[in-house]
Amino acid sequence: MRDHDRDVNDNALRLPRPRIVGGLAGLAAGLAALAASELLAGILAGAPSLILSVGRLVIDLQPPGAKEIAVSLFGTNDKLALEVAVVIVALAAAAALGAVATRWFVAAASGFAAFAVLGFVAAVQDPSNSTTLAGISATVSAAVGIQALSWLVGPTRAFGPTRTPGSTRRAGMPEWSRRGFLLRSGGLAAASVALGVGGRTLLEQQRADAAAVAVDLPVADVKAMLPAGAELGVDGVTPIVVPNAAFYRIDTALLIPRVNLHSWRLRVHGMVEHEVSLDFDELTALPAIEQFVTIACVSNEVGGRLVGNAKWSGVRLRDVLALAGVLPGATQLVGRSVDGWTAGMPTAWVMDPSREPMIAVAMNDEPLPGEHGFPARLIVPGLYGYVSATKWLEQLELTRLEAFNGYWIPLGWAKEAPILTQSRIDVPRNGASVSPGRVALAGVAWAPDRGISRVEVAVDGDWREARLSSPISDATWVQWRLDWDATPGRYEIAVRATDGAGEVQTDRITAPAPDGARGHHTITLRVA
Repeated sequence: MRDHDRDVNDNALRLPRPRIVGGLAGLAAGLAALAASELLAGILAGAPSLILSVGRLVIDLQPPGAKEIAVSLFGTNDKLALEVAVVIVALAAAAALGAVATRWFVAAASGFAAFAVLGFVAAVQDPSNSTTLAGISATVSAAVGIQALSWLVGPTRAFGPTRTPGSTRRAGMPEWSRRGFLLRSGGLAAASVALGVGGRTLLEQQRADAAAVAVDLPVADVKAMLPAGAELGVDGVTPIVVPNAAFYRIDTALLIPRVNLHSWRLRVHGMVEHEVSLDFDELTALPAIEQFVTIACVSNEVGGRLVGNAKWSGVRLRDVLALAGVLPGATQLVGRSVDGWTAGMPTAWVMDPSREPMIAVAMNDEPLPGEHGFPARLIVPGLYGYVSATKWLEQLELTRLEAFNGYWIPLGWAKEAPILTQSRIDVPRNGASVSPGRVALAGVAWAPDRGISRVEVAVDGDWREARLSSPISDATWVQWRLDWDATPGRYEIAVRATDGAGEVQTDRITAPAPDGARGHHTITLRVA
């Protein structure tokens, strides 16, 4: 008899508690709710992904300094990290509501409904989402989550302890009930993951299809050509022209905006003589230009990779502004994306004839890839992207500098942000070990739109001048190379550049905020 009682007690101890079971049920129900949103977004154009909508809301509400931390931790994977964080938080909340549901189902259902309302509010902030479809998506997601939770926690009464007649001992849950719950919750979770992934795939395909339309690119009268000697031919050094697929991407769009080229128009308004609206054909009918321009993200750390050079083709920005007629007193030009993102730059910078700001419609002789701004974007030599390089361009507004702040300015970034003079060591890599003898130290240096006049490399504090590649223009970076006769030992290698205006790159170290990182890129190297 004692052995029987011991077996019953051991079985009872192994049984999951109602709250644990409810948490698992809530987790599965949360997956089902998220999957419903992803599937609707993939099937219905204009329906939002609630994961992406909440993620975008988090970006919009981020405190000052959050961007710098995210980019330093995750680099160009910052968006994926945010999406994963949103999913984890949502599932954790769903699990908590599931635990509540075992005692008070109405409260748990209300929690699911509250999260759906949050998703709706976040979704309608994006102008590319349909308000009606956002409401439908939020409602369906909440209904699916609540129904799934009800289906799973309904049988959990069987999980609770019961008493057999005439006995004071607890009897365990029947084995088939445990197995049934696990089959239900596990099957629902697996199906939800499959449907959610399928919905996201369809959603991304929508964006790809929108950007895959045939585009007649303008033909420039004068082609941009690479000069002889633009490449130094050192293995491992970043190419002078970065391929589209390898070009860095930093923006606030968790999903590439879907732009219909046939309905897209560029509006020029504000402090102008008359408003102008151009469709794609009208825009590209203007005189075409192409040029190599190096652009950089202000979040780029010293030695970082958030910088690149490409050949951009399109039309002169000043030609477009001339169609509208810029009024005196318009000291700021604001670029606005189709998703509402904004960047503001001084009008004087744009109008300076020493540089050629442009509306680009092609990148490296191909139509702009979706992730780089299809169908049109701004390229403004010499300014960091957050104050100039508007992707998915939809509007140009002339206003005053004091009248409007672009997206990143209230978050602690400088309003005027020329790209700093910078240089980077590409080879050898930091911490590498090389053999004694002739070693090529090489990398890139940039100071658009001032150009690079000199690069120096320090080996344990001894500065030596490096050889430069032939510059394309002042708006682009150059490669540099120093051949060093290395002897055994451990060395510290640093690099600094001097720009075309004679300014030497500072060794004073600063963080990227508020106007760009400063300091010399430095690596350690072992020769053995």
